[in-house]
Amino acid sequence: VQLVESGGGLVQAGGSLRLTCAASGGTLSTYVIGWFRQAPGKEREFVAAIGTTGFSEYSADSMKGRFTISRDNAKNTGYLQMNSLNPQDTAVYYCAAGRILIMGPGYEYWGQGTQVTVSS
Repeated sequence: VQLVESGGGLVQAGGSLRLTCAASGGTLSTYVIGWFRQAPGKEREFVAAIGTTGFSEYSADSMKGRFTISRDNAKNTGYLQMNSLNPQDTAVYYCAAGRILIMGPGYEYWGQGTQVTVSS
């Protein structure tokens, strides 16, 4: 399965972005989709994940309520809607696909990442 993220960019604090994870070479509906991010000088961290039936998990209260993960199985695509962005959200965002919903990096397939930069 090949994953390609898009939708990143530069946004002002308080703004919104929707990231897209497009899959090819496999049926994404049979995989858990995870989103991770990595800020400069920091380790990659879990953001959110959504199971094949739509059950979702988020990493922390700071993201829960601001970020929403979703999927469109008919389009073989996953999404991460990010609202009320702040400069601490600046990072490279990665999507991943795997068989088990976990809040760690043990997913089988990864995209190349998309840069999100939030200016103050």
